Amino acid sequence: MAIVEDLLKDKTVVMVAAGIGVAVLAPVLLPILAGAGRPLARAAIKTGIIMYEKGREAAAEVGEVFDDLVAEARAEIQQNHAAHDAAAATSAEAATAGSMVVAATAQAPQPPNVSHE
Repeated sequence: MAIVEDLLKDKTVVMVAAGIGVAVLAPVLLPILAGAGRPLARAAIKTGIIMYEKGREAAAEVGEVFDDLVAEARAEIQQNHAAHDAAAATSAEAATAGSMVVAATAQAPQPPNVSHE
């Protein structure tokens, strides 16, 4: 037994024995592992495809939301410009009308001075 114990302590002998075991069992285990590996690989690929499609859908939805926000912001900007332009036009019309009243008052004929002396 001392010989077996000495051999097991030597890592080289253990590694050689493991290599021989793998070489003997490989022809038996590889077809089994390959048979099990194919469905696992197919399942992994299917999962990847599904995740990709869901990611594309999510990205499309985010893009639509962003486009909606941009359109709303542009509409608000146009409304603000229209309101500002309308206020400026109203202010200009009021100023023009006021100056016309002042000008008309300055040019109005004065009644003749009639004295009763």
